[in-house]
Amino acid sequence: MTAAARNYAVVTAAYWGFTLTDGALRMLVLLHFFRLGYSPFTLAFLFLLYEAAGIVANLGGGWLATRFGIPRMLATGLSLQVAGLLMLSALDPGWGAAASVAWVVAAQGIAGVAKDLTKTASKSAIKATAGAAAGQLFRWVAWFTGSKNAMKGVGFFLGGLLLEWAGFRGALWLMAGLLATIPLAILLALPAELGRAGASRSMRELFAKNPGVNLLAAARIALFGARDVWFVVGLPVFLYAQGWSFPEVGGFLAAWTIGYGAIQAAAPSLVQRSADGLSREVPAARLWAGLLVAVPVVLTLFLAVPFAPRADLVVAAGLAIFAVPFAVNSSLHSYLILAYAGSKKAAEDIGFYYAANAAGRLGGTLLSGLLYQAGGLAACLAGSAVLLAAVWATTFRLPLTPGR
Repeated sequence: MTAAARNYAVVTAAYWGFTLTDGALRMLVLLHFFRLGYSPFTLAFLFLLYEAAGIVANLGGGWLATRFGIPRMLATGLSLQVAGLLMLSALDPGWGAAASVAWVVAAQGIAGVAKDLTKTASKSAIKATAGAAAGQLFRWVAWFTGSKNAMKGVGFFLGGLLLEWAGFRGALWLMAGLLATIPLAILLALPAELGRAGASRSMRELFAKNPGVNLLAAARIALFGARDVWFVVGLPVFLYAQGWSFPEVGGFLAAWTIGYGAIQAAAPSLVQRSADGLSREVPAARLWAGLLVAVPVVLTLFLAVPFAPRADLVVAAGLAIFAVPFAVNSSLHSYLILAYAGSKKAAEDIGFYYAANAAGRLGGTLLSGLLYQAGGLAACLAGSAVLLAAVWATTFRLPLTPGR
């Protein structure tokens, strides 16, 4: 195994461990507090700081990874996740609703910083280790992204299972203990100088991105807003209201995310490749974005029909179909940002892009609670269709060269 492949394997394994706890944590918080009687909007509010913190964490994480090296930032992100889990476990059931919400939001904020520091450092490590070959870069980022999302799906199922088996606090302690072993292993296994370069010296320089990075960031805001507008609150609450149990809801979300991850990993075989890494990949992004818009439109129309039979099963099937074009779009975007990113400050470009990703998740999370409370899952899916139309429009402006 080459040194580059070894570094890639170490980063991927570390991020798998993080992602298992991240997926389980989301399901633990959502189901635990829904069972306590919290409204859909309040459930969405619990995740707002988690998403908002990611905007700052990605921007700062990209700069810090360039300044101090990727391994240190990866270990910092993992350590913060342990801190967030332990803080959440200290929640006292005897506290009032306002104090409980404030404590959970603060703990989720720490977890949000942890997630995006870890993600930016991991994706930057792939750019730093894959070399200049576009084919290898696409394969590595597709496998990393796909396997990571499969692990997140396992985490959703694990969260539902641990809530039933160990309870809320016991599950958090168990996850914190297992995750605490990884940061030291990262510092020992990866070269300390990986990803280090001359960091930007001003905010103007930090935000001076090439058109490809800026446009992809705009598309990413809409793409992940379109997913989370139904995924975060709307779908789990809808399925539970239709009579599904907690393990069934967690199991469906897990299966969806695992399948979505598997499709992401297979994306390179679904997209025609080009020698320059962009001339075929960009048109493919336009095609798959157009296909994606159709799915929520059809589901919204179905839910508008009075007394639609077994709406839960139709929605579940429709969102299983949604996973295919969404996964290919996500994988293409994850590759294109690395293709557009500058080689010397790749971590900063990637951090900027994933800050946009966090902004999209933040908007989608807020809209998920608001739209579900206003018009049910149909309103969430209609909002998703509007956002996906914006993604499609943006892809037609993506450049076919990576120059700044």
